[in-house]
Amino acid sequence: MNSGFIHSIDELDNIVGLTPTEREEMENVTEKFPFRANEYYLSLIDWKDRQDPLRRIVVPDPRELKGGGCMDPSRERDYTRLPGLQHKYDQTGLLLLTDVCGGICRFCFRKRLFLKCERETIRDVSAGLEYIKAHREITNVLLTGGDPFTLETHRLGAILKELREIEHVNIIRIGSKMLAYNPYRFLTDPGLIDVLSRYSTPEKRIYIMAHFNHPREMTEVSMQAVEKLHRAGIVVVNQTPVLNEVNSDPRIFTQLFRTLSFVGVSPYYVFQCRPSLGNLLFQTPVEHSYDIIQQAWLACSGLAKRARFVMSHATGKIEVVGKTAHHVVMRYHQAADSANIGRTMIFRSNPMARWFDDYRHHATPLVSHLPVRIPKMKWMF
Repeated sequence: MNSGFIHSIDELDNIVGLTPTEREEMENVTEKFPFRANEYYLSLIDWKDRQDPLRRIVVPDPRELKGGGCMDPSRERDYTRLPGLQHKYDQTGLLLLTDVCGGICRFCFRKRLFLKCERETIRDVSAGLEYIKAHREITNVLLTGGDPFTLETHRLGAILKELREIEHVNIIRIGSKMLAYNPYRFLTDPGLIDVLSRYSTPEKRIYIMAHFNHPREMTEVSMQAVEKLHRAGIVVVNQTPVLNEVNSDPRIFTQLFRTLSFVGVSPYYVFQCRPSLGNLLFQTPVEHSYDIIQQAWLACSGLAKRARFVMSHATGKIEVVGKTAHHVVMRYHQAADSANIGRTMIFRSNPMARWFDDYRHHATPLVSHLPVRIPKMKWMF
């Protein structure tokens, strides 16, 4: 299977055959938002079905041009300490290694990486590594972008080696949709598995933050790649947003959660789709997203329902923990200001709200409890 990149609607047309209307609509979209996919992922799509959920994930849709959203909904620029390095939460450093992905998700929250001339990712990570060395509170580092698995194996291995030489970095996370977009990346490059295995030790694991958005992405080939990673000592967990017309059905999430748990991949986060530029068609109201997840869990075991439903807001990860007929309960699962961690907020129900700001800007919380203040711990390494 050829998994090389496909960048143009011309190439897509040559592979799958588009109607003139489809081609024109897609070309109009790609004048603003770029397109990238590969033959493997395109082969999973039912091209006779214009509503196919995997098609929605990767194929340009004219509704992306209807406006709304912003370039940086989580205000990542506010937490960028150096080019390519973010430090929002005390324990976590984030390195943006590349602006290339195995495919461009139409709902990407970092579309700005593909649209702007100014680069936010870096090739030389030395300054970022020095920052991490100097900040001993950073116990885990997230490698992201773009997708780190689009990098050459030797370059990714060199970064992992340097991170493993920093004593206080215990966890390395790699955010990637490659297990869905191109699982052959893990099956045809034994050097990649060797590198990952070398730097994932019993005391300090490497975690792959997979992005399976729909159970049909979990193919036999993907499961072979997951098994290979497990045997190499890599921990694989999954995160996905709730996506309108892709997985916004409790039955789809039940199947996704169950299949993940069956193959030993822990559901980690379910995100509310961020209000990035062009993302309105993918967003469902917050309370509807919450209901989808709750209904999905009715047919799941405890192992299949470990994910938290959160919004990655500028101020932190805000978990929706419950709702009644008239109110919604939220809490800060993580926060840029550590004093807010655990803070609980109760808002009046807003069935039209698609983001935290729709609650925050239109009403103050009916109740807002801060956690009991605990003296800051002094870390000894």
